[in-house]
Amino acid sequence: SYGKMGAIYFTSKAAMRTGAGLVTAYIPKCGYSILQSSLPEVMVQTDSENRIELFPEIHFFDVLAIGPGLGTDVKTQKAFSSFLKNTDLKKSKIVMDADGINILAKNPELIKKLPPETILTPHDKELERLIGNWNNSAEKIDKIAKFTYENELYIISKGAFTQIHSPDGRIFINSTGNPGMATAGTGDILTGIIAGNLGKGMHVLDACIFSVFLHGLSGDLASESLDEESLIASDLIEFLPKAFQEIRKVT
Repeated sequence: SYGKMGAIYFTSKAAMRTGAGLVTAYIPKCGYSILQSSLPEVMVQTDSENRIELFPEIHFFDVLAIGPGLGTDVKTQKAFSSFLKNTDLKKSKIVMDADGINILAKNPELIKKLPPETILTPHDKELERLIGNWNNSAEKIDKIAKFTYENELYIISKGAFTQIHSPDGRIFINSTGNPGMATAGTGDILTGIIAGNLGKGMHVLDACIFSVFLHGLSGDLASESLDEESLIASDLIEFLPKAFQEIRKVT
């Protein structure tokens, strides 16, 4: 949506840096020149002037990343609802973040319209809107486990030690990342990394685990080179190639 084109820039570029062969960004017309000039590798389709009021045909795409920069305008929510209710998503691989999650929280009946193994990547505030609040970490984990099991979804609960929750109750805790990554845009980059890995054919759980690790490692390498205090989201994308190189050294 208007004023949030950076989010879709981060997601699109991260997907490409992760190895996606072709990325298409679906955006309002106001962002067309911005994206075409700043990221010419990405294809662009446009909607209305300042917001998303329709959703594109999806049969061209292997993976859908929904939410970064989307906004929660009433017309956008209506379009999102219509898309989930009227589109055959059984074979779709979907990763959903940010306002995609916020719209689900406002319209919980839509959660059942998501295909099995959809990935949701909330930070704590988005997660609270989705599953309700909790009093302690144990209650939080129990609530996530119930939600993922009942809806056959994966949740990546972002934080100091990001957790991947699978529908069968397994939890994986990530070991990479640093406080410098707690800055605007890094979550959009994680969404792009996951989409890129799904597009390369990774199983959903493998894509979740590897993407979160890769994302954190990029942040750690950026922090070592630049300093944790001044880290910004775009630094993570610049260090993705180095992160891949580091992983290959030990595999």
